[in-house]
Amino acid sequence: MSLPLAGIRILAVEHYGAGPFGSMHLADLGADVIKIESREAGGDMSRSVGPHLLGEADSTFFQSYNRNKRSLCLDLKSAAGRAVFHRLVAGADAVFNNLRGNQPGKLGLTFADLAPHNAAIVCGHLSAYGREGSRADWPGYDYLLQAECGYVAVTGEPDSPPARMGLSVVDHLTGLTAALGLLAAIVGARRDGKGCDVDVSLFDTAAHQTTYPAAWYLNHGTETTRLPRSAHPSIAPSQLFRTADGWMFVMCQTQRFWELLCERIGRTDLASDARFATQSARRDHREALTAELDAVLGALPSAHWMTLLAGHVPVAPVLTMAQAMDNPFLREREGIQTMAHGTLGALRLMTDPIRIDGATLPVRAAPVLGADGESVLADAGFTVAEIAALRRAGTF
Repeated sequence: MSLPLAGIRILAVEHYGAGPFGSMHLADLGADVIKIESREAGGDMSRSVGPHLLGEADSTFFQSYNRNKRSLCLDLKSAAGRAVFHRLVAGADAVFNNLRGNQPGKLGLTFADLAPHNAAIVCGHLSAYGREGSRADWPGYDYLLQAECGYVAVTGEPDSPPARMGLSVVDHLTGLTAALGLLAAIVGARRDGKGCDVDVSLFDTAAHQTTYPAAWYLNHGTETTRLPRSAHPSIAPSQLFRTADGWMFVMCQTQRFWELLCERIGRTDLASDARFATQSARRDHREALTAELDAVLGALPSAHWMTLLAGHVPVAPVLTMAQAMDNPFLREREGIQTMAHGTLGALRLMTDPIRIDGATLPVRAAPVLGADGESVLADAGFTVAEIAALRRAGTF
């Protein structure tokens, strides 16, 4: 497959989740993403994140964020390591990091630092709270931003403690936002011959994702709060319903879907009931509507309702993680890919959701720590003698 980002080279001083998740999408699409890691520190910290360790400096967690990349070990705090890094920068399109906000300047990873080596270099910075301001030196993680930016307050049942989302949604959204910003800046640098700094933070991204609830509050003073059954704040029925053997989510976002639901469950009387006839009426009588639908949907199992409603009304069963992974539709969508792995033999990971001409993107397992040092240096124009000398000196 001819991948759209083939020929783009990105030096990634990254670790853990947000940064590697974003750069993995670029690697999946063909960019040459080279992880610059510290051998002394054991490489990217996620190599040692359990519970499933895969031998030395590898884990299933690490594999989930770093496929299709290469690894080079360099000490960016040493003169020798920086000299090698600067030669790599000369032939790269971007340098990307997800360090604490005050670290890129200290390590010489900004555009001002690297422009002398490549005027078109794009320097991407993903931090928790930004590289400037009162929190530049603060550490930060996904769950903290879910808490501070309102996510935790609107998740869960009204009478239960606030709850975070079950996945690292802020990390992943910020990684994707950073990848988009980096690509846009690369396009601009190739057009204009001048690079720049691109900044994205967990805080800014988490705040930005509040979208319409934020607009409701900022413009109308309306504060979105938790509703029973994870209900939509303004549309009904759009929430969880209990079935005879579990739960399902029903989303009648339009009047037509509401009428179809009533028709297919044999309760056309609900559609003509004045309490439920319009969207605003259903919202105002949400509790009564829930009771009516509970009585119907709770009488039979989820599989029955999925057979009756799926494809006609927007519905989905509530599956456990195990059931979600065993979902036949996930197999139909080729949502899991298998690749060779030195310890496991066969490693299964989620497929990149982007398809090119209908085909899934090719994959290879995340790199062994420092495994690609010689090939990376050779690609950057280092001679065989230079590489041998750097190896003897322990530079990489």
